[in-house]
Amino acid sequence: MDESRVVEAVGKQLFIDGRWVDATRGATFEVVDPSTGKVLCAVADATPADGRAALEAAVAAQPAFARTSPRDRADLLMTAYRLLMDRVDALALLMTLEMGKPLAEARGEIAYAAEFFRHFAGEAVRIDGGYQTAPAGNARFLITKQPVGPCLLITPWNFPMAMGTRKLGPAIAAGCTSVIKPAHQTPLSMLALMGILAEAGLPAGAVNCITAMDAGGVMEPLIRSGLARKLSFTGSTKVGRILLEQSAEKVLRTSLELGGNAPFIVFEDADLDEAVAGAFAAKMRNMGEACTAANRIFVHASVIDEFGRRLAERMGALTVGRGTEAGVDVGPLIDEAGLEKVRSLVADAVGRGATVLTGGEAPTGGGGYFYPPTVLTGVPREAAMADQEIFGPVAPLTPFSAEDEVLRAANDTEYGLVAYVFTNDLRRALRVAEAIETGMVGLNQGVVSNPAAPFGGVKQSGLGREGGAVGIDEFLETKYIGIAVS
Repeated sequence: MDESRVVEAVGKQLFIDGRWVDATRGATFEVVDPSTGKVLCAVADATPADGRAALEAAVAAQPAFARTSPRDRADLLMTAYRLLMDRVDALALLMTLEMGKPLAEARGEIAYAAEFFRHFAGEAVRIDGGYQTAPAGNARFLITKQPVGPCLLITPWNFPMAMGTRKLGPAIAAGCTSVIKPAHQTPLSMLALMGILAEAGLPAGAVNCITAMDAGGVMEPLIRSGLARKLSFTGSTKVGRILLEQSAEKVLRTSLELGGNAPFIVFEDADLDEAVAGAFAAKMRNMGEACTAANRIFVHASVIDEFGRRLAERMGALTVGRGTEAGVDVGPLIDEAGLEKVRSLVADAVGRGATVLTGGEAPTGGGGYFYPPTVLTGVPREAAMADQEIFGPVAPLTPFSAEDEVLRAANDTEYGLVAYVFTNDLRRALRVAEAIETGMVGLNQGVVSNPAAPFGGVKQSGLGREGGAVGIDEFLETKYIGIAVS
C-alpha cells in the first residue's frame, strides 16, 4: 500500500458543522513520522475562534440530535464500525506513519477502536429508567435519562483512534453532540474517522473536529464558555488537574482518564511462564507507551532471577525498527522528549544500583526515536522510575519477600489506575485484589482493556469510567418526574 496516497486521502482541514474548512488564519502545523523524523504533511492549526465555531455548531445541532431515535444512533455506529473494519489496512498504515507502532499492532488498535462503536450501538438501545410508587402512595416517580448535551472530548497520541471511539461511541449513543480535539502529534487518525462518520450518515454538527498546536489556548475558552456541558479527557494527571480546575467555573461534568503507575506483582507460587507472558503483554503493548503499562514490577525474591532471565530473553529477541517494515516488533517512541525521558530514567536506575539484563542503550544516528526493549533488575524503590510513568519499553524488576510488604509498595503512589497480580492462591488473589488501590486489577492476565468493561482509575488516575455498561452513563443525566395521583 502506498504511504503517500494513504496520507493524501485524509482531510487536513478542520471538520466543523459537517464541512471541511481552513483555520481562520490559514495556519497549519506539521505532522512528523517518529521513525524518521521527516514531515508527513501539514494540517490546519485552529485558533480560539475556530474552536468557538465548532462548539457553536455542536450546540446548534444538539436539540435535533437528542431527538434522534436510539435505533438510528445505533445504526449509525454500526455503519461506522463496518467502515472501520473494511478499511483496517489503510487506517493501520496511517496510524503507523504518524504514531510509530508496528502495523500488526496498529491493525489491532483499529479493530479495538471499531469495537467501541459496536459495543455502544448496543448500549444506545438499552438506555433505561424507572417507575415506582412514592412511599406515601400519593405520587409516582418516573425516572428517565437524557443526553448531557454538547461535549468537549480531548484525546492523547498513544492510541489515536481507539481513544477517540471510546469517547465518541457513548456520546453518539447517548445523543450528545461533541467537539473532539486529537493530540497534535497524531491528528490524522481522528481526521480519517471524521470522514468515516460523515460517510456513515452523521448529521452536520453532531461531531466536530479541531486540530491545534496550542491545545490550552483553544480549549480553555471552550471549557469556560458555558456552552459545553461535559468534558472528557485522556492524558497526563498534570494536565487533568488544570482541566478540572477550569471545568469547575461552569461546573462541567467531567470524565478524566489520567496517568498510571501500575504495579505488577509476581508471587512465589505463580506460574512463571504465565507471569512472564503477562509482564510482556503489560509492558510492551504500544512500546510501553500506555497508561496501563506495567511500571513497577515486583517479583518475589525466590523467583526474581529466573523471572528476569526469561523476560530478558523474550524482550531481547524483539526486532526494533520502522513499524511499516516486515518483521518489526517494536517501533519508535513518539518524539525526542519521550526518548530523552526514557534514557534519563534508565540512567538514574542504573546509577542507583540496578543491573541491565538486556537493552539499556539507545542507538545513535539513523534518525527516529528508537529505544531497545530493556529489562533492569534490582531496581531500588528510590529510583525515579518508581514514581514516574516510564512510557517506554523498559521493565524494572524489584524484589520483595512478603505480601504486606509488596502491598505497601504497590499502594505507595498517587496513582491508582490498574494493577496486575500473578498467583495461584485464590485466597491471596482476592485478598490482594481488594487491598490494592486501583480501579482495575488483572488477575493472572496482563491485558485488562476491553470495550465491554469499565475502564478507569482512582486517586489521581482520574474520575469516571469509560466502556462497559456504565460508560454511556457518563453522557446521560438522570431526571426525576414526580406525578401526583391523589
